[in-house]
Amino acid sequence: MLYIVLYVAIGIIALAILFIFIKFFGLWFRALLSGAPVTIAKVIGMWLRKVSPSIIIDARIMLVKAGIPIDTDMLETHYLAKGDVLKVSMALVAANKANIPLTFQKAAAIDLAGRDVLEAVKTSVNPKVIDCPDITKGKQSIEAVAKDGIQLRVKVRITVRANIERLVGGATEETIIARVGEGIVTTIGSSKDYKAVLENPDNISKLVLEKGLDAGTAFEILSIDIADIDVGNNVGAKLQADQAEADKRRFQAEAEKRRALAKAREQEMLAEVQENRAKVVLAEVEVPKAIAQAFRNGQLGIMDYYRLNNVKADTQMRESIAKEPSAGDTSPDQES
Repeated sequence: MLYIVLYVAIGIIALAILFIFIKFFGLWFRALLSGAPVTIAKVIGMWLRKVSPSIIIDARIMLVKAGIPIDTDMLETHYLAKGDVLKVSMALVAANKANIPLTFQKAAAIDLAGRDVLEAVKTSVNPKVIDCPDITKGKQSIEAVAKDGIQLRVKVRITVRANIERLVGGATEETIIARVGEGIVTTIGSSKDYKAVLENPDNISKLVLEKGLDAGTAFEILSIDIADIDVGNNVGAKLQADQAEADKRRFQAEAEKRRALAKAREQEMLAEVQENRAKVVLAEVEVPKAIAQAFRNGQLGIMDYYRLNNVKADTQMRESIAKEPSAGDTSPDQES
């Protein structure tokens, strides 16, 4: 039984050695031949720490061949921090070939910050052109209005170069686009008229570029070029027309208010007239009562009453004569 156990243990050890040889020998031997040797123990340790040995060894070989010796421990640390080891390594190689000062710690920090460090190095070598505004977001041009009220539509192209030192914590392309758009609107808005802008569109680029819009961003603005400029609507005239229409509606509302007040006053006067007429009728009712009372008191005789009636009849006759049309006012029907 002792021999059987010994043979089983030896067999297990032999199988483990064979497994390690098959799994890791190729990586170890490739690193050895590439001049970036890694001990077999480190390769096994990477596997046990759940680090991809192939990625680490490939990155080390790339860096050593470029003359950038980096220890595998630093590569493993970046891998365990969920960083892209291969992209950081390629960025270091590209920066080294372009004589751009970039350390592994800086590249790793940029990568862990969520920035594409390889793209940043490429942009630093080969400047990038940004459209302003971003047409992918639906806006085709920057719209600004000069002092004379004429609208101008402008398209701008911004040439930028990545600033490696400000990639961590620096603002992105959206900030550059927003600042340039704001600068263009301000510059056009301060222009005397749209003709001055059309005559010298390069003045817009110069004035905007002098504002230092790349401060605090991850880029350095190299140039701002006007790609297209078009004349839009007469915004000033439209605003004046809208203001005139608003004033018209306001005056109409005030006139309507005054008309309603006058109408209400008219109705009040009519009601007052009717009230006064009622008072007159009530007063006329009291006249016969007063005459009867005067008869009873002996203050009015029968002859006085007759004379009063004659006066009334004479007054009515005069009123009827005054209402009759004169000879010159005879209507055609009466003449016929």
